[in-house]
Amino acid sequence: MRREGGMREITDRDISLTFAKGMGVLKAFDTGATHLTLPQIARTTGLDRASARRLVLTLVHLGYVKQDERVFSLTPRILVLASGFLQAHQFGKTIEPVLRAFSQQISDAISMAMIDGLQAVYVAHAGAGNRPASIGFTVGSRVPLLPSAIGRALVAACPPDKMRGLIAAAPLERFTDRTVLDRGAVAADIALTAERGFAFVEGEFEAGVSAVATPVRSESGETASLGISGSASRLADEGYRNQVVDTLRECSKAVAALL
Repeated sequence: MRREGGMREITDRDISLTFAKGMGVLKAFDTGATHLTLPQIARTTGLDRASARRLVLTLVHLGYVKQDERVFSLTPRILVLASGFLQAHQFGKTIEPVLRAFSQQISDAISMAMIDGLQAVYVAHAGAGNRPASIGFTVGSRVPLLPSAIGRALVAACPPDKMRGLIAAAPLERFTDRTVLDRGAVAADIALTAERGFAFVEGEFEAGVSAVATPVRSESGETASLGISGSASRLADEGYRNQVVDTLRECSKAVAALL
């Protein structure tokens, strides 16, 4: 089990399984499943229908989920659960303005991600001027660590022991016909990312989409990564790609000073 703030180990007796199951219901709602029926919730969470019903109706009562006949979906109140984390790191106040300033240098949106378990979660995003990203993810979106550039840069930002652990444990599945499924080859690319300071992935996570990302390491030990994604043809231009890498490296230094 996980350790509690570096103190004693948390055992099964210390946790509420009901609460954990309720969180599982919330996690069932994602980009590909924003509206779910009760049978779908039960199937996704592995709960029996009676338990799923009690939990989702509790969330409806608390205002985190709304019900429209037999279909359930999240409400804006769900953002309250993330507000403490976002405000503590001052993403909107300090980090997003930095991302926006650097994004203007390359006329492309820059996203920031941090590790959550075995995934990368987007925590900040800023476009160049008022132009939104044509390809990318919103804050709160999650992507796998190993086939994505922003994920590989995240792993590369970690201390060696954690890096090796993530490479060994993170899921490795096929997303496109270009996805590298050889864990050793992925490990070598992450080592190269750590050495040269950037990751470059071509069509491994999304067909026709390439991405560049850089690790972020703060003096306090916080790790993150910054990245952009775009059409494979655009990032195939070596001159533009080098400009993106240089910009992301400088942006990473600025963000690291704020973490």
